[in-house]
Amino acid sequence: MAMTRPAGLGAATTRLTEGGAGDRARAASRHRRNDFDVTNTVQVSSTSAVCEAVRALVAAQWPGQPFEPIARAFETFDALFSGRLPGYLGVDTVYHDRQHTLDMTLATARLLVGHERSVQDGARFGYDRTAMALVTALFHDAGYVRETTDVRRNGAEYTATHVSRSARFLARVLPSIGMGEWAPVATRIVHFSGYEIPFAQIEIDDPRDRKAGHLIATADLIAQMSDRCYLEKCRDRLYPEFVLAGVALGRESDGGMKVHYSSGLDLLRKTPRFVEKTMRERLDGEFGAAYRYVEALYAGHNPYMEAIQRNVAYLRQVLKSENWPMLRRDPPCFTYDPNPLPNVRSLMLGHLTELWGQG
Repeated sequence: MAMTRPAGLGAATTRLTEGGAGDRARAASRHRRNDFDVTNTVQVSSTSAVCEAVRALVAAQWPGQPFEPIARAFETFDALFSGRLPGYLGVDTVYHDRQHTLDMTLATARLLVGHERSVQDGARFGYDRTAMALVTALFHDAGYVRETTDVRRNGAEYTATHVSRSARFLARVLPSIGMGEWAPVATRIVHFSGYEIPFAQIEIDDPRDRKAGHLIATADLIAQMSDRCYLEKCRDRLYPEFVLAGVALGRESDGGMKVHYSSGLDLLRKTPRFVEKTMRERLDGEFGAAYRYVEALYAGHNPYMEAIQRNVAYLRQVLKSENWPMLRRDPPCFTYDPNPLPNVRSLMLGHLTELWGQG
């Protein structure tokens, strides 16, 4: 995984912020809990815990600025994902659950603050643009949440269009928290986190907005790939989502079966190549190694990249030995559904039965 340094990151990486430096972050990660961030200091399954961690970061960088709009966005997010927002069922995607969004939003906040401490005045975002980016991160996967009138069986069936759906939700929620003027920007930059629109076709006027989109998309990737249970979640949760989305396998126009991933284990076998391609084309490519901005908070170290490297190294050991019981973690799942994993597996098996029955 090549790591190139963005211009202007230099001396900023030696600063100690967010209550500690790289040594403490690495020490904490050795005893990391399944639903805590890479530093093992923030419970990323808890909306309130992440909201307070983001509040502290924002207050340290922009003292005196009002946090209320962002706090209201967190409240709306929690209501949406838990099924308490009128008109919506709540999140039922087992990989893209509440923990994933909160984890990536915390990563986004760290990248945003690290960016502000690493660039010259003219390139900084300022508080208002940062607040917009944080709200965009919070709702980047809102499109997975089904509405109460929905006929689809699981939010994963919206995988191909979920970013556009998230953009539409952002267009509604931003005016409700007093940030309506940012809707045209937020609804565009959220597409950096997906695959629906080629990056070159995302129309952005201000280069700072494009950079904000890069940070959001970077956080989305590094948060999930650095998850302590990333490997188990790919096998047991992402694969069922891919099946329901029609990504894992499907019928061709001539009736033949096209198989991209034959099982959760097959998906794992292809994960090292996915990580390498993501690093080359997205993280180091389009996004310009924006993950390095977090190093301004950790004395030049990058807990996210270190965790990703550990995950990939461990996966290579598993693949080499084919000792699958080495993947034994059973992390909690945070959806509105009280039985999310059995239910999504049942849907997956039903979908597979229907698909093979068509042949």
